[in-house]
Amino acid sequence: MYPLMPNTRRPTMAQVAHVAGVSVMTVSYAYSQPERVSPEAAAKVRAAATKLGYPGPHPAARSLRRGRVGSLGLVLGERLAYAFDDPQAARFLAGVAEVCAAEAVGLTLVPTSGEDSDATRVADAAVDGFVVWTTTESDPVLDAVIATGLPAVIHAGPHRPGLPVVGIDDRAAAAAIGHVAFAKARWPAVLSFPLDRSRRQQLLRGRSPAHAAFPVTRHRWQGFTDAWTNLGGSLDQLRIAVCPHNSAAHGEALSRELLTSGQPPDAIAAMSDELALGALRAAEQAHIAVPDMLSITGWDDSEAASGAGLTTLAQSLRDQGIRCAQLALGKATSMKEEDRTDWQIIHRRSTRASASGVDR
Repeated sequence: MYPLMPNTRRPTMAQVAHVAGVSVMTVSYAYSQPERVSPEAAAKVRAAATKLGYPGPHPAARSLRRGRVGSLGLVLGERLAYAFDDPQAARFLAGVAEVCAAEAVGLTLVPTSGEDSDATRVADAAVDGFVVWTTTESDPVLDAVIATGLPAVIHAGPHRPGLPVVGIDDRAAAAAIGHVAFAKARWPAVLSFPLDRSRRQQLLRGRSPAHAAFPVTRHRWQGFTDAWTNLGGSLDQLRIAVCPHNSAAHGEALSRELLTSGQPPDAIAAMSDELALGALRAAEQAHIAVPDMLSITGWDDSEAASGAGLTTLAQSLRDQGIRCAQLALGKATSMKEEDRTDWQIIHRRSTRASASGVDR
């Protein structure tokens, strides 16, 4: 006898079998291999399950039998809302989700906060593999991901031996778009992503500092300095405004500060379209003509960039998300640790130069 006790939190398969008057194996087959159960027996199992409120076999038990969980883990390295608030992260997430839907697997978001509990959260994630959104060089979550022994892919870096990195050559791309932004400029500026997790707003000059923990920030900064020095400029002239977050509001605020300084920039290269759109708003409010007095470039070629006439560097974060998910789920292979994707410069009316586009 298997009576259903009042304090039972989840009815068991054995209880369903007892009420239905069939064997436990029959109940199991009714859920996992229904073709092996007669219509009459299946009807009894369904009726008993409904009566007891039995939802089916526990997902963990099914996973053990199949040898897989049926879910892909996306490690954000940020608070959970970041996946939806940050336009770049949202586009990337859409690509990952597209593959998960096509492969009929779930998507588990694994946000981290920089606390010791992050490694435990990664270790406990019930997933078949990981996609890691770009993070800092020393992020311990990377070691935690590797320690699981599961397939893993890192978006845009940093690098770890044996794990593919999907993204573009940020330094080469920044050098190309920087050459367009800084053409005919004397006092260029860069609207930058944060240097590290402190997300401190700063105004710097010159070369990328050694403490730039986010490789995306560091590589793009290096590319912009390459562009400026190749144009014959001095690094003392190049200012870098470090924004706390990737948003038009922060881009506008720091651009306004630059444009009202004693030596306002005549060119601004932004590390995202969102920051660049903020710079366009600041220029409009200050009655500064773009591009005659101020050249502005963005990065990503968003829909808003097109509408604003913004010269930008086009890359597909959605396609990169698709590629990362395919690799992590074993639906694609990569023979290289750096899995490079394409980019190109889209020339519009926000820049002075109309040089031919550069593709990679």
